[in-house]
Amino acid sequence: MKKEITEELVPVLPAAETEAGFMIRPGLFQVSGAVPVPGGVSFTISSRGADSCELCLFHRNEDAPFAVLPFPEDCRIGHTYSMIVYGLDITEIEYAYRMDGPWDPEQGLLFDKTKFLLDPCARAVTGQSVWGKKQEAGKAYHARVVEDVFDWSGFHDSKVPFQDMVIYELHVRGFTVHESSGVKHRGTFRGLMEKIPYLLELGVNAVELMPIFEFDETAEERIVDGRQLLNYWGYNTVCYFAPNTSYAAETEFNREGTELKELVRELNAHGIEVILDVVFNHTAEGDERGPFFSFKGIDNNLYYMLTPDGKYYNFSGVGNTLNCNHPVVRQFILDCLRYWVVEYRVDGFRFDLASILGRDEDGAPLSRPPLLESLAFDPILGQAKLIAEAWDAGGLYQVGSFPSWNRWAEWNGKYRDDIRKFLKGDENMAAAAIQRILGSPDLYPPDRRQNASVNFLTCHDGFTLYDLYAYNEKHNEANGWNNTDGANDNNSWNCGEEGETEHADILKLRDRMRKNALAVLLCSRGAVMFLAGDEFGNTQYGNNNAYCQDNEISWLDWNRLEQYRNLHAFTAAMTAFRREHPVLRGNAGSAPWGWPEISFHHGAAWNHQTESYTRQIGILFAGQKENGEDDCVLLCINAHWEDHEQELPEPPSGMRWRMAFHTACEKPFAPGISLDAGRFVIGARSVAAAVLEPAGS
Repeated sequence: MKKEITEELVPVLPAAETEAGFMIRPGLFQVSGAVPVPGGVSFTISSRGADSCELCLFHRNEDAPFAVLPFPEDCRIGHTYSMIVYGLDITEIEYAYRMDGPWDPEQGLLFDKTKFLLDPCARAVTGQSVWGKKQEAGKAYHARVVEDVFDWSGFHDSKVPFQDMVIYELHVRGFTVHESSGVKHRGTFRGLMEKIPYLLELGVNAVELMPIFEFDETAEERIVDGRQLLNYWGYNTVCYFAPNTSYAAETEFNREGTELKELVRELNAHGIEVILDVVFNHTAEGDERGPFFSFKGIDNNLYYMLTPDGKYYNFSGVGNTLNCNHPVVRQFILDCLRYWVVEYRVDGFRFDLASILGRDEDGAPLSRPPLLESLAFDPILGQAKLIAEAWDAGGLYQVGSFPSWNRWAEWNGKYRDDIRKFLKGDENMAAAAIQRILGSPDLYPPDRRQNASVNFLTCHDGFTLYDLYAYNEKHNEANGWNNTDGANDNNSWNCGEEGETEHADILKLRDRMRKNALAVLLCSRGAVMFLAGDEFGNTQYGNNNAYCQDNEISWLDWNRLEQYRNLHAFTAAMTAFRREHPVLRGNAGSAPWGWPEISFHHGAAWNHQTESYTRQIGILFAGQKENGEDDCVLLCINAHWEDHEQELPEPPSGMRWRMAFHTACEKPFAPGISLDAGRFVIGARSVAAAVLEPAGS
């Protein structure tokens, strides 16, 4: 149980009565936001440029404040306003701020004493609790006071080593909102919690949740072809300290976040970590045409990167860019991440468009970005996983060069691109594919390799695995932009016919290509990530930018689990195979029999040569299991459209090769056959693995 703020922790100062009849006194200056204290609430907010600040108190669901309390001088220290207000019933009130100061847009100063401002550190936001319900025009965001009484005693932190992670990226709503999900609380944190047995069966040990901070899904709401389009993904943060209350199954007035905490606790209790996708590159306030509800009215020229004429730099592609390396913003982000680690016990963060976090106030890349360095060395975040999407919309691409201090990992976009190209048979890709499978040693030095690369072939942004081998081109017409949005360089292949088909040979090839992709991914060194639903043929019908589709395009249709049961079974078998063989994860120990830890057998044993036309590779991983048993896996990939022979290294005395899986087979994981002939035929466009075992087994 966390320590409550008791009387002895509150400053012993006399209280004064305001004109509105409330007793007040200076508050907890070092505790931002609104926190309950004995007999009252401490309200704390900072602004470097404001001349004065008012606390506005509202009855629930009312637009006009019933009390406006200016912060007196003794409730201001430096640029921080802090005041304890006594006699408040937190279940009956909402609050906001108003700030006065200079109005000079060309200098980025937008103080307006008529605007109600949302507390950036609010633990709960009003007006967002019903999914898809738009706030009334002109209605301001208010915050609620949250009383944290969640009991974390007995909490089990799963502490999955980075290189052992199998990450499952999902959208909390889309994961279970479809009626086929079979859960009671569809589209919610509790709905996800109901699916924990499924996650365990699948073999994942981490979930990466797309944005769960409070966001406005109705921003830029549109109707296209009679269908309502929303900001479904949630990459438009309204408040960084508040969970998205529309993801709660029940109303949690003044207890917001309880269901999310229950979810984190239950996932970790079953050995599954929780990674949050966080968006510190921009906010929902947008540019000068966007809404004005928080940072703009608090310190616009401090929180946002501004051009010389006061406009907004747009390295995020969606209107504004947070000024992340300003000391105040840097501290805000650090405080926020600490809050989620301490109060919600999350295990790590994936940072959207993280290269923005390394830019200075003018947008130039920094060699040692203060924010990234602060997060890398912060003691509270010392065991949290920090994962960067190492590029931004301004053209900065840092895969392999993102500032790390041996703490930051990266979404390895080069893994995605190189493996996709190799598997569909492109020339000149074998050497690059080998590097990616081995943990990208060409990108990361040995001291980083164990915790640097998050390998993935699919994520929320782009084609699903099903669509990757069903479409040559994106089909985003439903988004309403005439198919101009979304990436064009997908490195996909429709296997002979665009979209859905009844052609049996094409369907069979597509199934094998998907299994090939999963097999290679789960046999690669580094953390592994795939998109929820890939294991049972989830489709977005060729849409590779479904950010606005809150419908069957984005929702997981669990009916496909039965239809693609063989793909699901293969995925679960591959995650188990990865767990069984630590050499695939890099936990190799000493290689037996004098063999090197890594060796190459491209078609022929001990052949390490690759040419521009090479489409067949063999990589032998040799080491030991945790129990001291020898562990040797030969991963064989044939990306050619013809069958090829694969020669095996001569097994040591008393050992033999056994086929572990072969995607060319109808049942890839059927009981392995002995490969005593020293060679086998690897099918066209297929992946196989052979393992060494005692000859008598």
